Amino acid sequence: MHPTEASVAEFLARVPDERRRGDAHRLCAMMQEITGEPPAMWGSGIIGFGSYHYRYPSGHEGHSALASFAPRSQNLVIYLVGEFTARYQSVLARLGPHKTGKGCLYLKRLDDVDQGALRELIARSVRVRKGIDRTSS
Repeated sequence: MHPTEASVAEFLARVPDERRRGDAHRLCAMMQEITGEPPAMWGSGIIGFGSYHYRYPSGHEGHSALASFAPRSQNLVIYLVGEFTARYQSVLARLGPHKTGKGCLYLKRLDDVDQGALRELIARSVRVRKGIDRTSS
């Protein structure tokens, strides 16, 4: 997936649920502050910040956003570094109600979670993707 020229503001304005739209605006500001990068649309439904190059042991390589999220109908989906559930157990314990996938954090509402813990998860994931923090736990 690559960044597109689509407008982040227009995309956010079309988020149908008012609460989810407000959470998406807040998360957008938080990720921009953490990364120091402006938001950009990655594909048709993901907002990303900055980019990094990756290469898997298999030889597959590409570019992805340093931090990204998608305001889906059921959850805010925050894309983090792989294996974040094992890396950051203590931070996840402080976070509050959430669900996880392989590289995804699912939140119902931003107000339900610890903002400091969320910022820490995003910042640590960004540092790993930048190659600054490979063994953080």
